[in-house]
Amino acid sequence: MTEETTPGASYAAAGVDIEAGDKAVELFAPHAKRATRPEVLGGLGGFAGLFALKGDYKEPLLAASTDGVGTKLAVAQALDKHDTVGLDLVAMVVDDLVVCGAEPLFLQDYIAVGRVVPERVAEIVSGIAEGCVQAGCALLGGETAEHPGVMADGDYDLSATGIGVVEADKLLGPDRVRPGDVVIAMRSSGLHSNGYSLARKVLLEIGKMSLTAHVDEFSRSLGEELLEPTRIYAKDCLALAAETEVRTFCHVTGGGLAANLARVMPKGLVAELDRTTWSPAPVFGLIAQRGRVERVEMEKTFNMGVGMVAIVAPEDVDRALAVLTARHIESWTLGTVRKAQDADGERALLVGDHPRF
Repeated sequence: MTEETTPGASYAAAGVDIEAGDKAVELFAPHAKRATRPEVLGGLGGFAGLFALKGDYKEPLLAASTDGVGTKLAVAQALDKHDTVGLDLVAMVVDDLVVCGAEPLFLQDYIAVGRVVPERVAEIVSGIAEGCVQAGCALLGGETAEHPGVMADGDYDLSATGIGVVEADKLLGPDRVRPGDVVIAMRSSGLHSNGYSLARKVLLEIGKMSLTAHVDEFSRSLGEELLEPTRIYAKDCLALAAETEVRTFCHVTGGGLAANLARVMPKGLVAELDRTTWSPAPVFGLIAQRGRVERVEMEKTFNMGVGMVAIVAPEDVDRALAVLTARHIESWTLGTVRKAQDADGERALLVGDHPRF
């Protein structure tokens, strides 16, 4: 070709398909419109989302949280199933927000892809929208970015930021915790969205298990078990705080139960937790057995069956358990708060042994 007939460089030739991006927006728009609130101003497509903070607030505090889904996405990509990881994304953000008592108001997502496949992006956003509906917050906006040459065509990553609000005098946290308070556990739906690098290494690499293989302990395939969405506790926690004296919540994510609970315990107090009060789901035992993973490693990597914790006043324990049961959350008394023998020592201790684990 001569210089005059040689085609010039283009964005599409560089790997970015603007038309595919437009098609993705067209496909996911109906899903995104489901996840709204009366305070949302305008619609999709603006440069910024607008949210009118309405309500009879005296001293409102805004809370913010950012998170992602992690390597659980590798399982979704391997199975070409993308409609549940959005629920995980929302859960990881909004369940952090409610720890301080904040009501999630809105969320904005970020989807980075190697190549935009409109149908796949729409699947992802459908899960994000459903998560927002379950959490009672709006999907206020987001960004889908194509990264050719940086990510493989089938790869993608997700992150989101959520904003919530809490009255200053309703703010929950370590300063409210007292000796004699009771620790209540809320069961997880499985691994949630933490520890997947270890789980994948043990089950897929070491154990040579197939994601599509039926596992008797799960009564379903390994892939279905691993893609079980993270439970969204936001509305349940807010209802519990409205009806009982909650001191603080603790979202059990990376680092495990003891390490996360220590983050909401004041200096000089310790939460003593009894392992005999629950038995972790079979997936935790399978990972421990197949990988010969020691208990200390399991407990600092996985939630071990406890996804959220509430510390409540002792006189409200029965009421708290009743509220959670009515909301179809399996819960139980996990332990108590007492004065620490060493003020600089551990702030959360696990004692006893799990039954049947």
